[in-house]
Amino acid sequence: MQPQTLIALLAAGLLFSGNGLAATEDDPLLGMLNIDQLEWRDADDGSLLSWDVQGWVGYDLDKLWLKSEGERLAGRTESAELQLLYGRAVAPFWDLQLGLRHDFKPAEPQQWLAFGLQGLAPYQFEVDATAFIGEGGQSALRLEAEYELLLSQRLILSPEIELNLYGEDDASRGIGSGLSDLELGLRLRYEIRREFAPYIGLNWERKFGDTADFAREEGESTDDLQAVIGIRAWF
Repeated sequence: MQPQTLIALLAAGLLFSGNGLAATEDDPLLGMLNIDQLEWRDADDGSLLSWDVQGWVGYDLDKLWLKSEGERLAGRTESAELQLLYGRAVAPFWDLQLGLRHDFKPAEPQQWLAFGLQGLAPYQFEVDATAFIGEGGQSALRLEAEYELLLSQRLILSPEIELNLYGEDDASRGIGSGLSDLELGLRLRYEIRREFAPYIGLNWERKFGDTADFAREEGESTDDLQAVIGIRAWF
């Protein structure tokens, strides 16, 4: 399926779901932009700018999601991706999502079909689990979880974890099959307002298996503990 066709289907699914285009008083058209992370990291290879942003527009049950994350090292984009997803609420606080992911970097651009589940698990864990099918039969699975511990009304400690797994090796992108990489983060933010919070923290990254071997061949680190400082905001 061509990307343009899938995008059109996603938009049609949102616009014509439920009662159709017209917003009603009890189900208005809403939207939100969440800058979850916009931060500087002190990495082994130099200063690194990292971002993780997502937003949505839609109704209670049906939404269009836009997600982006990536990294820039020494003024050069090391990784960057953009996802466009149609989300359908399947349970309270849970969305089933289907759409496209486009990788701009590393290497040549690559497109994936994306299918996932995002929501709030018991004990207030925010969970995002997505499976990807890429060009040439490549497959991947990404698991993310985050928890917010309120130390006070404004001070919040947030542990996070992300796992990436791949179905086969892709040497051109430095990706190995199986468990590819693990990222653990711990960030302490102060909410000047609920919509705006600076934070500090630590981020640890570890590569495994063939992904670690590819990194060593390029003279890159396979284990990196980074100090971070950044902002979190939503609109």
